[in-house]
Amino acid sequence: MTSPAPPSTSVPIRSYSHGRIFAWTLFDFANTAFSVIIVTVIYSRYFANHVAGGQRWLWGLAVSLSMILAAAIAPPLGAAADYSRNKKAFLLFFTLASVVSTGLMIFVEEGMVLLGIVLFVVANVGFEGGIVFYDAFLPSITSRHSYGRVSGYGFAMGYLGALVVLLIVNLILPESTHPDYLFFVRVSFVVAASFFLFFSLPMFIWVPEPMQAEVRPPRVIRYGFQQATETFRALFVKREHPSVARFLIAFFIYNDAVLTIIAFAAIFAEDMLHMTDKDIIGFFAIVQTSAVLGSFAFGILTDKIGPKKTISITLLIWIAITVGAFFVASVSAFYAVALGAGAAIGSSQSASRSLMALLTPKEREAEFFGFYDGLCGKASAVVGPLLYGVIADFTNERFAVLFVGLFFLIGLIILQGVIEPEHKRPSSQTV
Repeated sequence: MTSPAPPSTSVPIRSYSHGRIFAWTLFDFANTAFSVIIVTVIYSRYFANHVAGGQRWLWGLAVSLSMILAAAIAPPLGAAADYSRNKKAFLLFFTLASVVSTGLMIFVEEGMVLLGIVLFVVANVGFEGGIVFYDAFLPSITSRHSYGRVSGYGFAMGYLGALVVLLIVNLILPESTHPDYLFFVRVSFVVAASFFLFFSLPMFIWVPEPMQAEVRPPRVIRYGFQQATETFRALFVKREHPSVARFLIAFFIYNDAVLTIIAFAAIFAEDMLHMTDKDIIGFFAIVQTSAVLGSFAFGILTDKIGPKKTISITLLIWIAITVGAFFVASVSAFYAVALGAGAAIGSSQSASRSLMALLTPKEREAEFFGFYDGLCGKASAVVGPLLYGVIADFTNERFAVLFVGLFFLIGLIILQGVIEPEHKRPSSQTV
């Protein structure tokens, strides 16, 4: 694969608005409230332990259903958005679906399994589906020379948002012995929904719709399904974009491991180290701080050495983390491992988004990001947690974590075959 011609110098990087970039990153700041409160720390454990009466497989079922649906609709909707001239409208629809469903979770009480699953599936599909269109704005708000840095800013803002909302929820929650403790737990779902809605508004107000294709098909959704099928054939059958295909396969594998660790970190902390609710919230607050610093630092590194090398470095860190988690025996040691995980999680995802932006043809941004976020990003969340759970049941969670390290290793090996386009920034230009 030959490197593309360098971008025209007629439009300097300084023509991109820093205000628009900041407004774009605020959406990351906003939506991470959903992922940390609902998916990772609070609702997941509330649903499994109280709503479903300790039946963890029901939580796994809810997660799997939502990710399968998100993975299925992301590629065709991404293709449709490329031609509908309404990326922002799609993003608003999915955002509102997630916000409203998250807010309604306050009514999910003990025994309301069906309502709890339905609301989570709708909310998570809205959250995951919206990311497809949010990511597709990246090439329109900055130069390709700064994809890594701006993507890093977004992830850093996301983890900063998670830190802020965790601190807010920690102030709201009383001691677990309080008679209304579960009510305040449900109030935290409304806090997450409100946080998501409020801080997403700048994205819709100040970030303009990217320029779209000149020809607009009359039936964009139908076209989206057709185009997604053709894209799948082009990527994985005809191999018209071999580096994109190879990267997507590598991303599927190592992102599978990342999402598995996110899904089971709180459970590991509770089961293996006997940490309390307050301890877990504080623990994740520290992890988010580490993730903020890692996203900024590795975002800058990405622009200096390229996203492929940056991803490789973070995958080596992840391998070391899984080995460390296997041997961890104390809370303090677990904190040390988690700090490394926090630094690696934002940086690996940020650099991955940057590499995908470099590899993607500009006229097919949302379509290709549909495969990146949908087929490879979301579908992988179905595989890893299931395998982790099976291994943990037959052995223990330490062996399950160690097994996850193999996914990072395999992803690292496959990644080396990706040919990275030119990324270096002229020394005379600034972000």
